[in-house]
Amino acid sequence: MAEPPAPQPRDPDTTGSGAGPNGHPGGAAGRIARSTSSAVLTVLTCILVPVALLATWVHDIVLDTDRYVSTVAPLATEPAVQDAAVHRITEAVGTHVDGPQVAGDIAGWLQSQGLPPRAADALRGLGPQIDDAVDQTVTKAATRVVRSDAFAGLWRTANRAAHQAVVHALTGKGRGAIGVSDGTVTLDVGTAVDRVKQDLVDAGLKPADKIPQVNKQLVLFQSDELAKFRKGARLLDIVGNWFPVLVVLFGAAGVLLARGRRRALARTALGAAFACLVVAVGLAVARRYYLDHLPSQVQSKAAAAAVFDTLVRFLRVSLRTAVVLGVVIALGAYFIGPGRLPVAVRGTSERTADSAARWAAGHHVRTGRAGTWALAYRRWITLAALLIITLVFALWNHPTVLTVLLLVLVLLAVLAVLCLLAAAGRSDADTPPAAAPAHPGDRT
Repeated sequence: MAEPPAPQPRDPDTTGSGAGPNGHPGGAAGRIARSTSSAVLTVLTCILVPVALLATWVHDIVLDTDRYVSTVAPLATEPAVQDAAVHRITEAVGTHVDGPQVAGDIAGWLQSQGLPPRAADALRGLGPQIDDAVDQTVTKAATRVVRSDAFAGLWRTANRAAHQAVVHALTGKGRGAIGVSDGTVTLDVGTAVDRVKQDLVDAGLKPADKIPQVNKQLVLFQSDELAKFRKGARLLDIVGNWFPVLVVLFGAAGVLLARGRRRALARTALGAAFACLVVAVGLAVARRYYLDHLPSQVQSKAAAAAVFDTLVRFLRVSLRTAVVLGVVIALGAYFIGPGRLPVAVRGTSERTADSAARWAAGHHVRTGRAGTWALAYRRWITLAALLIITLVFALWNHPTVLTVLLLVLVLLAVLAVLCLLAAAGRSDADTPPAAAPAHPGDRT
């Protein structure tokens, strides 16, 4: 007699697909409405995930003083920014020391005191050398100030005290060490200029004390599109608190309304990862385009690149983290499905755990009630582990790619231990209890 065909494994993804009682399908209109709503919410989630990251970036940079200071603090020790500051300080001080005029005044005074005209003319020719000497002195003094630990301390203190600067940079409101005017972002180096002037006076260059007030703004970068960006920044700042939560709710609703929830979860995760990847690539392209089209107001291309990279560092990390997280979620959804590879992987894991449990039982190592409990409630324990890992990720302060990988390793370790405990529970259930020793009085 032929054996009945083995039942084909059902994809748990298709449960609750709309079939009514007694096998009759549900209303076609309801199924279409659910599928359409799920598709719309999935697409909306994929599009809004990078927007939510932008909102979080703007909100944190604008409102979090500690994060703002920690973000811009490295600029004080950035070689490109230091070189640009030294150049600007030297330029601001050196433009008010006219070497030829000084040489001419000295030559005229000495000639009035009897110096021969030929010697006076020769002295007047020393004007360029005086300029070079003054420039070298000013450059050395400016370099010493900018590269000192005091400059980095002044930088951090000024940025913390003037946190409204970043508000001005992103929304056009406020003022601080970093300012924005007509699309031009400037760095105030006034404190450093005053320090250099004092160092020059202390070094014996007394006329430096009479240097008048000069323009102390170092142009870092300039963009005619900054005004448009400000409007978007204001909106992102307003929605920064609740927008990411709303996006997560959209995604969850799209998955729950889908007929194939596992596939919908994988599609949503991959779509969001792809959208974040597109934004990351666009950010790199925008950086290259901007640096290749710097206006003349920018004194240093390297400094502009350093400022750009520093301000968008958190955004870049967030985009990379979202891409990795989306891929991890999609892989997880795939490996719990009915595909040939997932089934093979899960089967191999179970057989390996069973072999380990039998080996342990053969060496009188048993898990007792823990194994039985793990076997009975394995699905609920797995769900609880997933929820705990998700909660930890949600509460993690600015997670990174390393955070995602660490949590994945923790989850895999928990699942491996649970698999071993469940296998031990099966081994204990399959092993018959040892027969009790017979007593002499039991024989007849």
